Amino acid sequence: MSEELLNYLEGFMTPERRAKFEQVLNDRTYHFTVAIEDVFQAHNTSAVIRSCDVFGIQSAHVIEDRFGRKLDKNIAMGAQKWVNVSRFDNAMECMKDLREKGYRIVATTPHKTSCDLESFDIAPRSAFFFGTERKGLSETVLSQADDFLTIPMYGFTESLNISVSAAIILQRLTQRLRSSKVEWQLKEEEKHQLRIDWAKKSIRSIDDVLKRFTEN
Repeated sequence: MSEELLNYLEGFMTPERRAKFEQVLNDRTYHFTVAIEDVFQAHNTSAVIRSCDVFGIQSAHVIEDRFGRKLDKNIAMGAQKWVNVSRFDNAMECMKDLREKGYRIVATTPHKTSCDLESFDIAPRSAFFFGTERKGLSETVLSQADDFLTIPMYGFTESLNISVSAAIILQRLTQRLRSSKVEWQLKEEEKHQLRIDWAKKSIRSIDDVLKRFTEN
């Protein structure tokens, strides 16, 4: 049934659009993911989601314990359509979910220096946690993290904006990942499901289209 649905939906798309989906999916990965904890400025959360899309990270996790739901669609530039965004009420719930999926928890912080971008082990599945603008990650995440990651800095300022930090980390580590022998690409069934999801998000009046499909 899912194969029939995909074929039906792709009939509403141009060949160029289908080819673009295939191209992007070949560069997508679940090997790395990100988690954003209690970020106050909506544009920072949205910019991180955008960086996930740009660098091929298929999933992101947003912890909204203190400041509520704040995803700025204008800043994300539509990236939330293509990246799977999961929301959590607190950090423990998010970390539990990620560990059940086989991820190690990596706290990004300038105050711990166990790993930099070049020495970080890219082989295990890793979830990179980014914290609030002023105080960084909570003690809950820092105390539960499996590893710590820092960006080398050489000036007077000891930290970067969260969206800048995420972009630097994701660009460098995905670059290393793609040059490695790690099996980072999506499985065929994962690609198949995303093609269906993306097709649904690309077609106008999708509810009417799906209704016609079920009636046939």
